[in-house]
Amino acid sequence: MPPCQTPRLAVAADLDALLALFAASDVSRSAEPRARAEQIWAQTLAREGVAVFVSDADSRIVSTCMLITTPNLLRGGRLFGIVENVATHPDFQGRGHGRAVIAAALADAWKQDCYQVLMQSGPRRSARASVLRGMRLRAGTAHRLLRKAAGGLERFRTSSFDLQPMTCAQIGRMVF
Repeated sequence: MPPCQTPRLAVAADLDALLALFAASDVSRSAEPRARAEQIWAQTLAREGVAVFVSDADSRIVSTCMLITTPNLLRGGRLFGIVENVATHPDFQGRGHGRAVIAAALADAWKQDCYQVLMQSGPRRSARASVLRGMRLRAGTAHRLLRKAAGGLERFRTSSFDLQPMTCAQIGRMVF
């Protein structure tokens, strides 16, 4: 298995490569028309607290994820993060690219002193499921990743819960 290149932060010129990656992956439909995608991409890159990580191979982007961090009045004012829009090109799955971009996002979150990072995984049978299994995470669940330092090494622990669709009536019966 060839070594995975070090992930990097995405730049404005990466839009075409990201749209091609999304078209080849099993993620949801990209923004259209092209002018709207360009506007969204410019807003994404300009927004404070948003970072898009990519992994390159064969002169193209083969994996990506987005880290969104947000201020928080609780938890001593520490940020929390959300990992979203994880995608890896089908031809490059199983080579460590997905794991590398997620690891880069988590490293950035811990560097920003986030107290937790949330990540919702896709369906249990999706291509992303193998990346999650490799990270000891279950597909079809939401994950709360917490930073733990043990013996000087950065580790994380997870708590997972199944994502079950809820009706409005079920939500109405919830106690808050």
